Amino acid sequence: MKTLVKLRLPVLAMSAVAVALMTACGGSSSNHQNTIASSASNVQAITVNSGPAGNYANGAFISVTVCVPSTSNCQSIDGVLVDTGSYGLRLLSSSGGGALTVALPNQTGTNGNTIGECAPFVSGLTWGPVATADIAISGEKASAIPVQVIDGTFATLPGQCADFGVPEQETLTGQNGLEANGILGVGPLVQDCGSQCTVTGSSNPGLYYDCAGSTCTVTTQALAQQVQNPVASFATDNNGVIVELPSASNPTASLSGSLVFGIGTQSNNSLNGASVFPINSDIEFSTTFNGQVYPAFVDSGSNAYFFLDSGTTSLPECSDDTSFYCPASNTGFSATPSATGGASETVKFTIGNADSQFSIASAFVFPTLGGPNPGAFDWGLPFFFGRNVFTAINGKSTPGGQGPYWAF
Repeated sequence: MKTLVKLRLPVLAMSAVAVALMTACGGSSSNHQNTIASSASNVQAITVNSGPAGNYANGAFISVTVCVPSTSNCQSIDGVLVDTGSYGLRLLSSSGGGALTVALPNQTGTNGNTIGECAPFVSGLTWGPVATADIAISGEKASAIPVQVIDGTFATLPGQCADFGVPEQETLTGQNGLEANGILGVGPLVQDCGSQCTVTGSSNPGLYYDCAGSTCTVTTQALAQQVQNPVASFATDNNGVIVELPSASNPTASLSGSLVFGIGTQSNNSLNGASVFPINSDIEFSTTFNGQVYPAFVDSGSNAYFFLDSGTTSLPECSDDTSFYCPASNTGFSATPSATGGASETVKFTIGNADSQFSIASAFVFPTLGGPNPGAFDWGLPFFFGRNVFTAINGKSTPGGQGPYWAF
């Protein structure tokens, strides 16, 4: 089976905010035109393909340039996964088979010790030092912002980090390989933890660590020192992003589209009538399925429609990997995303047999890939095929209102 990666930081890494969200399909049901912006200063090519490890299912990748701050010591790194469900740039070091070789300066605390970070996702965690970098993507630049270098050799994994109960993803390949050279988190928040990591005691989730040698202990981290969504630090086009991908009706080798920076800041990033879905403080909106309302979110870092369970959907799980559904034939569904103070739209989507799709050796794009996610809807990357999906950043003004929200 091809790689399963579900890259969403959990609620502990999401500070209380107020407002937006989206939908899904394996054949779009949206009435809004899916245009793909051409080359411009705020446009970066994005490709869904097998990734740098050659075995990624439904991964959307771009190239980024990282530099030692205020120098010309830079490196272009491709194979970086675009993730609208997390926040900040995380780069796999060469020690784990990743591409990063430029020596970025580590962030240190007031005592001079290196700051480390444990970033838990649904499928695994990344561990390594917090560094400082200039980040350039297309014609946009974020200067001297905190990023995470994924490096399992940095220090001993703290027990509180291990307690998240998910495997370390600190190598490019292998049983728990990241299968990407990094993760670009362009979700609707600015920092990856928020106010929870600025306080001491049991309410601190334990993402940031003070590391003396190989020994690390939980520490507080000011908002400005936390790993940052780089888009929020751009000089312009800094209020959100648009993921623009063409439609796909059958498994194929790759898709090419655009990651566009800014919402309503240039002629190529207007909302164009897209419906706006404000998000709540849990970074969710609602989706109604068969008369029942469920929490939901939009996430390009999840490689399938992850929704509900076999008992609710009547879709059997695959016998060789229960992370996916394996119906005997393609099965159509409809669900209605909605948000308080926002839009409501019915979305039609199709779930196919994961084993059958993965058996196509040349294919890495799967528009009908689905899997269980009990009690909730994760509108993953297949939802993005054939529609423009907007992510507005918390506190930023846009023509659709102040972020955070998703729109499509």
